[in-house]
Amino acid sequence: MQKTIRIGTRDSQLALWQANKVRKELAELGYESEIVPIKSTGDIVLDKPLYELGITGIFTKNLDIAMLNGDIDIAVHSLKDVPTVLPEGIIQGAVLKRANYTDLLVLKDTEEFFGQPGGVIATGSLRRKAMWLNRYPTHKVVDLRGNVNTRLQKLEDNDWNGAVFAAAGLERLGLRNKGAIPLTWMIPAPAQGAIMVACLEKDQFAIDACEQLNHYETQVCVGIEREFLNQLEGGCTAPIGALAYVDEKTEEINFKGILLKKDGSKKITVTKTAKMGRHRFLAKDCADYVINRGGKEMMLADMEGESPVSQKVYSTKKLSEAQKKVLPNSIGIEDSDFIKIRFNRIPPKVMKNELENVIITSQNGVEAILNSFTKDELNFKNIYCVGRRTKKLIENRIGKVTHVAKNAKKLAEYLSKELENKEVTYFCSDVRLDILPAYLQTHEIIVNEVEAYKTMLSPDKIDDSVSGVLFYSPSGIESYLKENNTEKIAFCIGETTAKEARKHFDNVQVANLPSVDSVLELVMNHFNS
Repeated sequence: MQKTIRIGTRDSQLALWQANKVRKELAELGYESEIVPIKSTGDIVLDKPLYELGITGIFTKNLDIAMLNGDIDIAVHSLKDVPTVLPEGIIQGAVLKRANYTDLLVLKDTEEFFGQPGGVIATGSLRRKAMWLNRYPTHKVVDLRGNVNTRLQKLEDNDWNGAVFAAAGLERLGLRNKGAIPLTWMIPAPAQGAIMVACLEKDQFAIDACEQLNHYETQVCVGIEREFLNQLEGGCTAPIGALAYVDEKTEEINFKGILLKKDGSKKITVTKTAKMGRHRFLAKDCADYVINRGGKEMMLADMEGESPVSQKVYSTKKLSEAQKKVLPNSIGIEDSDFIKIRFNRIPPKVMKNELENVIITSQNGVEAILNSFTKDELNFKNIYCVGRRTKKLIENRIGKVTHVAKNAKKLAEYLSKELENKEVTYFCSDVRLDILPAYLQTHEIIVNEVEAYKTMLSPDKIDDSVSGVLFYSPSGIESYLKENNTEKIAFCIGETTAKEARKHFDNVQVANLPSVDSVLELVMNHFNS
């Protein structure tokens, strides 16, 4: 019996329309599927403009979690809502043929207000707001949130002159008013009008199904637009527009992009063409053009004008500059490595014979092994690991993973049932949890531990003004406690870390996903609520 594909979607009318379109196209290909509606943060929090929420993937995060948890098989998104970097383990399975990418002005009454200084327009988009004010600097732009029907009703109920909508959304729902004005001068959001289907990189059945839905020309064009956005490090917090389209006569890709100040007072635009197939650097060249003409300085000036720091947090692991920028200016962050790793020299005799069952529970374990041996010197038959990131690193640097589990306990349970040869080699740290070896030993599995690296505590004394601390492992908590008190909020990457934190902290919060980005999102949600 063929597998039924579970299609995850937001539960708004437009999102359900898009999901049903995917379902219909799958049915035409002979696939069975069902719709699984899931609420997103963007649907729940309606009292703030999107750009003030500051969360990457505000309309997609809950669907990502549902997919990684195995509750859905694929997720259908408006591609303009999807972060330019997808969560680990999730890939773009397909982009459907693009619909109308323009923005529309839905009028309340007449067009007379265009020539008047006191016009009032509604939109929840920072890009639309900045572009409108750039063209009509004396007008006022008010915030407008909610699904399409809600926004249309708010326009009806308020004394505004009009509101800006994406043409594709109105047209898909049959709600486009005949009097709506196409704003052809307004460069759309990257990937506006395109539907994307996401799936798990390990789900070959879903990948095969999605590939048959893909529209190549759309995929290329929206890919260029999203790379332009990524190169500028924009998103919901910067007014960026981008449009790429193919001229069928010349087979050239035409691109135009824009970056504006949030108040619309300044803009930098770029246009460029490239032959289809020779467009690899089109997005980067255009982003570099914008940056070289003061784009970074423009974005920084906007950031400096935002709210002053009202909360301070501290990360017990060094973060990249891009990760730090995820947090709004109102949340100050400092960081240092509270845990330092020193690789041991693993004796050559360990690799003398083939190791039938190898366990690696961290990325540090992978790096420690490769610090002592080259890939060709390793003689592993079966590799078992914990975590998707560790799996990815192993398969990139060493070889195929036989089985991956979410945590050490899950892996121990799997091995106790599945191993035929009741012996394993466990590459670990000098500081490790007893869960895995103890469980295996109680099930009569011999555990040969190889101390591949040392975990050294390296705490810093943090300031009393810090409200919360970000933790990524139980060892990080142990290190922190050497120099600091527990009168702060503990933001934890996962349940194993949280379990240790609860022994010491009164307020412990756990990220939805075991990633640094999710911990940062947790911090934002806490202080913005």
